Amino acid sequence: MKNIAIVTICLFLGLSTLNAQNVRFAPAGVIEFEKSINMYALMKKAADKSTNSYMRDMYDNYKKNNPQFRLLQSTLVFSAEKTLFTPIAPAEMTRGYFSDPMGEQNSTIFTDIANGTFTAQKKVYEETFLLKDSVRKIIWKLTSEVRTIAGYECRRANAVILDSIYVVAFYTDKIPVSGGPESFNGLPGMILGVALPHENVTWFAKTVIDKSIPAAEMKSPAKGKSADYKSLRATINSALKDWGDYAQAALKAFML
Repeated sequence: MKNIAIVTICLFLGLSTLNAQNVRFAPAGVIEFEKSINMYALMKKAADKSTNSYMRDMYDNYKKNNPQFRLLQSTLVFSAEKTLFTPIAPAEMTRGYFSDPMGEQNSTIFTDIANGTFTAQKKVYEETFLLKDSVRKIIWKLTSEVRTIAGYECRRANAVILDSIYVVAFYTDKIPVSGGPESFNGLPGMILGVALPHENVTWFAKTVIDKSIPAAEMKSPAKGKSADYKSLRATINSALKDWGDYAQAALKAFML
């Protein structure tokens, strides 16, 4: 019996070691994200708020000729202290596409995690801004819910940003970098999934590639009209002051 017990303990320790070896810790690499926008829901909100029948006709026509979800691709290059989020331009514009900033990818964002700063090149309609500021401070509430994303077990966290946007995020501590898609950050590990339920948008990682990142691949964007969060918000509010409810929806999208 004593020999059997010893063998059992050895087998258990061997399996534990094997499982530990299979856990992937990625201190640097590239994450491929997919942004999914529920275009039917976005257009219906606009149509319901509009007094013009043209918006309802556009919504009905779009549903007849286009899929419900628009899918956009992006990459997040990361190292221990820096991240660079870069949208990938779609091959072609969706036919009959409804123009809503939430249905686009408007920002290239370089984040210096160590210094708590970021530089974002943001396209706001026909103008490009170069936004430099401190990273957004997000007050997260961790939960016990978990799910697997791109091969990593992730834990759920909830937050509210920009006063009214409810955020659900999933992060993994197996990638010990406090970053994520767009400007989402501040969790004890990489954010691999984000959902804005009331905005009808999600970002989820499709693949994670472990690799060392040369400095040339982590260049901060450099072109655009200088701004920070406060001045950009003021500029957008001024430009869209006569646009009613649409102005606030557009502001949310541009300020993410």
